[in-house]
Amino acid sequence: MADKTNKNFLKVQGNHLLEIEQKDDVFSLTNEQQSPSWISESNKNAIKSSDLRRGIEPWLTSLFQSEHLSLLVGSGLTIAVENLAKAKKTTDKETTNNPMSNPTLDSGGYKNEIEFAAGVIATKNNRGKANIEDHIRVINELLRGLEILGDDTSEIEENKTSYDRLNENLITTIQEFTNNISSIENNIANTNEKQREEAFDYLVNFLMSFASRTGTRERLNIFTTNYDRLIEAGAELAGLHLLDRFVGTLTPIFRSSRLDIDMHYNPPGIRGEPRYLEGVARFTKLHGSIDWINTGTDIRRIGLPFGAKDIPNFLIALGIEDADARKIMIYPNATKDRETTEYPYVELFRDFAVALCRPNSTLVTYGYGFGDDHLNRVIRDMLTIPSTHLVIISHSDMDGRIMAKYKEFGRSSQMSLIVGSGVADIKTLVDYFLPKPSIDRASMRMNELLKQRYSTHKTETEIKNNEEKSES
Repeated sequence: MADKTNKNFLKVQGNHLLEIEQKDDVFSLTNEQQSPSWISESNKNAIKSSDLRRGIEPWLTSLFQSEHLSLLVGSGLTIAVENLAKAKKTTDKETTNNPMSNPTLDSGGYKNEIEFAAGVIATKNNRGKANIEDHIRVINELLRGLEILGDDTSEIEENKTSYDRLNENLITTIQEFTNNISSIENNIANTNEKQREEAFDYLVNFLMSFASRTGTRERLNIFTTNYDRLIEAGAELAGLHLLDRFVGTLTPIFRSSRLDIDMHYNPPGIRGEPRYLEGVARFTKLHGSIDWINTGTDIRRIGLPFGAKDIPNFLIALGIEDADARKIMIYPNATKDRETTEYPYVELFRDFAVALCRPNSTLVTYGYGFGDDHLNRVIRDMLTIPSTHLVIISHSDMDGRIMAKYKEFGRSSQMSLIVGSGVADIKTLVDYFLPKPSIDRASMRMNELLKQRYSTHKTETEIKNNEEKSES
């Protein structure tokens, strides 16, 4: 509605945490005494996005050129792009189909016990309501316990039946989960062509704002908790090369060995001096993906088309025995034949910690609600290094977790916040706040020429003024 007022939170350039109210397309400071220097006195009650740009864009530009830059993407990016593709405006209360919602469990098969235990896990991690990952974790643990008791091979019909029903619940839950994720991809892929192009244009510009680092800087590290392939699709359209732990072509295999493989090229006429190829980023899906499959001995990435439905049929085509939803690697559905039940996620979490916890490192989060304690712990440890910085960008903070973590971390001088639908909407970010790609050679050359000409003109003027003063 036109008279609706939205609250936004902004903290950049070491200023105080600002609370900004938005009505229509105009912002105003809740506390005018905290007005930063980059907002003019005359605009305090009628601030526009272009005014906010003066403070936000230069700050982000400087942070994006840190020695080590990482981007952590949550479900907020998927929701934003899907809403763009469907020409739907995102609101705090109304979002797209949420694949993380509670699954539909069989009335039997320990339903009440599972829901109670999942709720305990969610409460312990300050997530409020339990999500589907909590249910998968509880079901897996319960199945393992029943296998230890021998219920999977028990001659007692009641025990064997309960185990089988629980196993069916797991298959149904993962199948429902992956179907919801693939339906989001399908919604984006099959929407109106004009809307789809606009959605992907914003996605490409969003990614390239981070990934367009000069060859002398370390590669951007992209981490995501999402299971969909939206980032991969955007990177493909942008010509961005993603480096991950998978090796191979037809069905790449996940490798535990972490090799710092990179991409170089030889400039024409220059031999023996390879240079870094621009437009390359390291990519890690922390919670797995709907196209990661456990083949029994290895984890492989299959050629699943973007937006494809009925995933189990693709598993059958690969000739995988007992092909069902349990073969899909989504957290915490870990492989059971390893010494640690967290494989391969323990390797991915280690990559996350190594990338963040080092001097001169900057982490930018977008659409991440700080609901994963194993990731929050690494972020908290990162902030103990004085030269690190955390930038939180989120469309909303409905349950208050972001502001709670901001206070809990207790290092406000190392944190920047851009929170709220008025300042963190993906269109607003790309159009006003995110820096232009730093490898835009034409713009860089133009700026250099303007600087040289301006400096020359200024020098000539100063000389002339000095001569006039001397004569007088």
